[in-house]
Amino acid sequence: NTTRLCNFQIPIFKSPDITKAWGSNTERLLRIEDHDFTMRPGFGGPAVPVGVDVQVESLDAISEVDMDFTMTLYLRHYWKDERLAFKSNHNQSMTFDSRLVKKIWVPDMFFVHSKRSFTHDTTTDNVMLRVYPDGKVLYSLRVTVTAMCSMDLSRFPLDTQTCSLEIESYAYTDDDLLLYWKEGNRSLNTDKGISLSQFLIQEFHTTTRLAFYSSTGWYNRLYINFTLRRHIFFFLLQTYFPATLMVMLSWVSFWIDRRAVPARVPLGITTVLTMSTIITGVNASMPRVSYIKAVDIYLWVSFVFVFLSVIEYAAVNYLSTLQERKERKLRERLPCTCGMAHPGMMSASYSEVDANTTGNYGIPEENGVKRERMLVQLAMESAQVTGHVGTSAYSNAWIDTHVIDKYSRVIFPGSYILFNIIYWSIYS
Repeated sequence: NTTRLCNFQIPIFKSPDITKAWGSNTERLLRIEDHDFTMRPGFGGPAVPVGVDVQVESLDAISEVDMDFTMTLYLRHYWKDERLAFKSNHNQSMTFDSRLVKKIWVPDMFFVHSKRSFTHDTTTDNVMLRVYPDGKVLYSLRVTVTAMCSMDLSRFPLDTQTCSLEIESYAYTDDDLLLYWKEGNRSLNTDKGISLSQFLIQEFHTTTRLAFYSSTGWYNRLYINFTLRRHIFFFLLQTYFPATLMVMLSWVSFWIDRRAVPARVPLGITTVLTMSTIITGVNASMPRVSYIKAVDIYLWVSFVFVFLSVIEYAAVNYLSTLQERKERKLRERLPCTCGMAHPGMMSASYSEVDANTTGNYGIPEENGVKRERMLVQLAMESAQVTGHVGTSAYSNAWIDTHVIDKYSRVIFPGSYILFNIIYWSIYS
């Protein structure tokens, strides 16, 4: 018996493409192929009104260095295109995704002065199109945009900044497209959870203006304006308090003995270098503007106070040296030192007594009465005998250089307190 094997061809029936079926049904319902959607609605007639409203989802970042801000928002457009009208028994709208957007006319909005922007596409394109039976259209998309914000930092960090996000049609002038806020100032809504680490968001509001381009004409432009006030507490902790403490630390040298050079000089140098570090750190995080900021005024005035405390000690040290030289010459010209200590002992005694009793040279009181400035008295008597030495020459030798420190203890703190009162009254 012979067995024959026969090949039978079984017909394979492919399932219809749902996507194509959806597309064809939608296009037939909206009559996409019957119209030229490269032209705006009502071409040749009056301008098509396009209403806009915005839901601000987040204000992500504010950069002083780049002078820009980043915002995520839901941008919604409303207009009427009678070419998309369809019959509906229940007067229900139809909602579509981004696939239909590419086949119909939509407003060509763009963000003026934007640096970067993109439409979110996770998990799919965040685009929604809703068409109503009478031809009204709602077009919504979720966008993140980074736009320029011209900041005036002259009052930084006690400043308030106003930034704007500007929306405009790229191709259609006001003769073809009338762009407006759908419900005025109520067209702008914000999430309650919006907050920034450095700023307090004070206000959001909308405005509308006309923008003119010399080569193309007039365009409607919508503005999303928001006002930001900077939080000062961070800068108080990181900048103002350290600078103030460095200035106060420099005043400590006024209470240190003028002969303690190893104590006063390093203290002055340390405070100067610390102030330089604070100034450098603040300017490193700021744009290189050509004007003076409020924080610059405070830091540089503080730096001047610290620097002057070093100069003050240099003056004290110089005058002390000058005084000692004059006293040495005075002792050499005295005709007699009877009843007084040896010059070597006198020098040691001077180095141990207080500056206010320097004129006594360590001579003890007799019968409760101080012998005041005996050296000058002897010099004056010698001048009367010889007739060569004037009293004014010896009076100048008794300059008390400690007076500079005493005055500095009052003048420096008083001046700095006055500066703070004026500074905070102006910038607060």
